Amino acid sequence: MTSAPPIAAAATERVTRTAGSAPRPPRRRGFSSSGLRRLEPYAFISPTAILMIVLMLIPIGMVIGYSFMNNVITNHNPKFVGVDNYVDVLTDPRFHTALGNTLIFTLTSVAAHLVLGLVFAMLLNTPLLSNASKAVFRTIYFLPWLFTVAIVAVLWRLLLNPNGVINYVLVTLGLSDKGVEFLADPSLALAAVTFINIWAGYPFFMVSLLAGLQGIPRDLYEAATVDGASRWQQFWSVTIPQLRPIIISMCLLDLIWTSQQFALIWMTTGGGPINVTEMLSTFTYKLAFSRYEFSMASTSAVIVLALSMILAVFYVRHQRARD
Repeated sequence: MTSAPPIAAAATERVTRTAGSAPRPPRRRGFSSSGLRRLEPYAFISPTAILMIVLMLIPIGMVIGYSFMNNVITNHNPKFVGVDNYVDVLTDPRFHTALGNTLIFTLTSVAAHLVLGLVFAMLLNTPLLSNASKAVFRTIYFLPWLFTVAIVAVLWRLLLNPNGVINYVLVTLGLSDKGVEFLADPSLALAAVTFINIWAGYPFFMVSLLAGLQGIPRDLYEAATVDGASRWQQFWSVTIPQLRPIIISMCLLDLIWTSQQFALIWMTTGGGPINVTEMLSTFTYKLAFSRYEFSMASTSAVIVLALSMILAVFYVRHQRARD
């Protein structure tokens, strides 16, 4: 076999070297495909983020700013007054009354929600009832959660009216001589609105705890039975520990929601009579729209926000520890 001519071999080597050392085309400027992919999640959440900034963060910042000024909106030239508004609100006896009523209303409601929700959840989870009976009871127990706050308030105002159904039953049974003013009696009004809130809120606990009960492995109860544990011991040693994460989460959420309850109180008693049902929410509302002291109302709202944020921090920490 004859080898290639020297001139042809040299030309071939020169062409190969030239092609190998050809300059690369200039790199296009801009984001690479990997950079665009990293920005995709932010593009998806940007509409929601913009709405939150416009509808939440900016108003919250404005309210915080108002709390350090003398009366805004009605005053054309408000002046910076520092923490004077906070001192006035925190030393106001009506604020102390509202804070005390809110604590009683909130803690009682949350405790009752937990107890009733757990009792009804265990009732719906028991094997002693048929599936048809469970469906009927589940519908009845869940019914209060389907009503709006306005419907709940109007419904119970009619039921608790001196000429309403409840007073008719009490008079018929001889338990009362005349109709009782449940929502107008200073000694009964706070208990009445608390009862209404308990009735309207326990289904939220019931559904969540029922889901938790159905997720507990039966092996744990079988092992406890083999060890000789009674029903009561199984409840405290198996059921409650398994439900503890759900119970803590639900209680923290309910504390936040109930402490800010406004519509139910406003549509039943309006904070009366003589401030016995005054809550922080109604106190703040009256400062703004009854007394037109918008700076004081902003200060009260910031205080409520700070208290809510404390509960929110505990909730977030619990969720992270749970995960």
